Amino acid sequence: MEFFRKLLKIENIRSKLLLYFFTLILLPIVTLGVLGNVIYSKSIEEQANEHTGQMIEQVTRNVEFYIHDMENIVSYLLGDPQIIAFLRTTKEGDESLNNEVRRILRTYTNVHPEIAGILIVNEKNLYISNEMHRISRDPLTDETWYKRAIASPNAMQLFSKPIGRNITTTLNYSADEVVSIAKAVVDPKTSQYLGVILIDLKLVKFKEVIETITLGKTGFLYIMDANGGIVYAPVNPIVYRVKSGWLNRSANSIVKIIQGSEFQIIYKDSAYTKWKTIGVFSLSETLKEVTILRHYSILIGLVTLILAVIAAFFFTASIAKPLGKLRSLMKKAEEGDLSVRFNSKYNDEIGQLGNSFNTMIKEISNLVDMVYTEQKRKREAELKTLQAQIKPHFLYNTLYTIQWMAGEHGAQEVVRIVGALANLFRIGLSKGKEMIPVHEELEHVRSYLMIQKARYEDKLIYEINYEEEILNYRVLKLILQPLVENAIYHGIHAKRGGGTIKITARMDKEKLYFSVADDGIGMTEEKLAELRKSLDSQHGEAARTGFGIFNVNERIRLSFGSEYGLQYTSVAQEGTKVEIWHPVR
Repeated sequence: MEFFRKLLKIENIRSKLLLYFFTLILLPIVTLGVLGNVIYSKSIEEQANEHTGQMIEQVTRNVEFYIHDMENIVSYLLGDPQIIAFLRTTKEGDESLNNEVRRILRTYTNVHPEIAGILIVNEKNLYISNEMHRISRDPLTDETWYKRAIASPNAMQLFSKPIGRNITTTLNYSADEVVSIAKAVVDPKTSQYLGVILIDLKLVKFKEVIETITLGKTGFLYIMDANGGIVYAPVNPIVYRVKSGWLNRSANSIVKIIQGSEFQIIYKDSAYTKWKTIGVFSLSETLKEVTILRHYSILIGLVTLILAVIAAFFFTASIAKPLGKLRSLMKKAEEGDLSVRFNSKYNDEIGQLGNSFNTMIKEISNLVDMVYTEQKRKREAELKTLQAQIKPHFLYNTLYTIQWMAGEHGAQEVVRIVGALANLFRIGLSKGKEMIPVHEELEHVRSYLMIQKARYEDKLIYEINYEEEILNYRVLKLILQPLVENAIYHGIHAKRGGGTIKITARMDKEKLYFSVADDGIGMTEEKLAELRKSLDSQHGEAARTGFGIFNVNERIRLSFGSEYGLQYTSVAQEGTKVEIWHPVR
């Protein structure tokens, strides 16, 4: 055993190939010669069973895939607000909604040609479809498929050969050509049943899967539903002689005599669809060829062994050498060298693999350059777009204040306000720079508050607290003023009596921390949740959040990542606090 373990651990691919060649050729020859016809016959039978089992497993997975794909489509339809709106409709007449629903259904049938039709029926017996229509005025809600779907709302209902339905179709397909899938719709708000979605799936997909598989010369596969009815079967006289009662054993494999010949019947139950996939092939036909095959196998095995010993040395060298070279180049590419290329004088699979490797390395190199360039341009464009949209919403109020004060006060007070406004715009422009020192950002918001103080007088009180050591750090400009503006107009202004705004700037957890707190009217929990959701959204709803807030949050996140930005807390009638996290620069 230790010898064989060492053989299996050989790292040289040429030695491994030689070992595999000799093993694969010697084993069948020795087995045939020693075990004889009985064991060989059993082996052939087992191989046939195994092959059939694999084919059955493959067909079962493919059928489950198609049914699951239809279930996914139903789920997508259940999540569409237009579909839900139709299901909640109590009377006919909303043509715009009907047209939109038909467009949605057409989208799915265009993408999935295997769908013969989709029908949606609500609890008020209203229905809609592009392909399927009611035959008589009898309610569709009385149909068997509708009732079964409503009775088991959590499960997909499958109907093979849906005969006797009160439904016709413009595509003129028969019940033998489709399998129907029905699923109940539950209102996500009220948990009440809204109706049922019905999909007719063409059996042509099952036909493509089953008829490409052969089991010997006369063997075949077919599908049976949970009630013993045939979902799909190829044209074969044997299929209708297989009784469904035979297929309820735990062994999943039986031998039966049909029309004087022994047939092996192998089947598999699908836990998902509750259907059976059944393989049937003739044992007589399989074992008849065993003896002939045994003699030919021995003769061919001897000749092959002699030729293999000669050819193995040449073949292994032609495979191992270019593979070793390709492995070495892949190692270099793994380490980051994208300049490597594989040169081969052959156009076989290894040569094609080398060409694919070259193409892959070239594409990776191009993609790296392209992604880097595109991401850089995208970020610059997004930042410029966001910054270009900054509008001084308070400008008109400031001009109004200056006009009012000019009439009510002396010129010196006007000079002070105008100076604050000039300082505000000077810092806001900052000669086109995007980042300014913390002390300039604080000076900018102080100038803004000075202007607002002149307007609101005793109604507005403000405090600015900061740590001296952070004043020379650099931050994105204009991140405090929009938050202070929001605090004044939505917090203090709407409050009876005066209000206070507190601005804090300090170092916290190796990050720059700013906060703007007011004791205004605050926000309800619903409004606060809506605000947080909007800020967390990749494309925040600026119109509902407040453009200035959205702009500040988006600029910080685009520049430094999602771990930075704004965080809001608020209590109704007590006040609001917004915190800004900014990296140290």
